[in-house]
Amino acid sequence: MLQMLLSINPEYVDRIVSGEKLYEYRKFRCREDVNKIIIYATSPRKMVIGEVKIAGIIEDTPARVWEQTKDHSGITYDFFKKYYEGKEKAVAYQLSDLLVYERPKRLSDLGVSSAPQSYRYIL
Repeated sequence: MLQMLLSINPEYVDRIVSGEKLYEYRKFRCREDVNKIIIYATSPRKMVIGEVKIAGIIEDTPARVWEQTKDHSGITYDFFKKYYEGKEKAVAYQLSDLLVYERPKRLSDLGVSSAPQSYRYIL
């Protein structure tokens, strides 16, 4: 299976680690064969902190996605609304089985030279 390296703001990485954020929102759906997300905490951390399995993917209108995920979104409704402003489709990755690395990794440890703007597939 394929893995997806995601750039995530450290504030939201912390919410994933704490268990408050069980969904990661994106505007586009990944390939069908992706089963794991590798979490890259953006500046100022700039480290790969761990990985998480994709337990499910919800793809629907923003209103319907919010209704299904809001209790474990880890974000405010205002942030969600602004993120999907003008969009007809929203994607939420349901996160499970978080593994936080004992020692964070550099992107170069994964054979990646720069942080992805949004995501990047890793074999």
